[in-house]
Amino acid sequence: MSQPIVLLLSGPNLNLLGERQPEVYGTATLDDHVEASTAAASARGLALEHVQSNHEGELVDAIHAARGRCAAIVVNPGAFTHYAWAIHDALAVFDGPVVELHLSNPASREPWRHTSVVAPVADGTVAGFGLLGYRMAIDAVANLLDG
Repeated sequence: MSQPIVLLLSGPNLNLLGERQPEVYGTATLDDHVEASTAAASARGLALEHVQSNHEGELVDAIHAARGRCAAIVVNPGAFTHYAWAIHDALAVFDGPVVELHLSNPASREPWRHTSVVAPVADGTVAGFGLLGYRMAIDAVANLLDG
């Protein structure tokens, strides 16, 4: 029997983690976050797939492709969090748990970061825990999948 798949989506500029504003986002690279997520998923009997894109449509396509194939989605939408209604709409028709993830805590940052268009279609949000947040988000979807 194959393992349920969790799709990890990484939005714009996350490919620059480790270089971009380490005082906000830490020094871990995107590969470090994916590695931590893969290990957390494996420990919970889940497989992990990762897609990073700086293009909204590519993330929407990945969400569409996950329908009927992936058990859950963990999404760090980056700046798309605040205005990407197409990502909101795609996640709204995904039939499985969705956890929104942020390295920093958007609520403690600039006012324009306080609104998430993803939150209304997510089962929950993990924010402000850096690398630990990725493991927490995987645990959250695993628990939701377990019922």
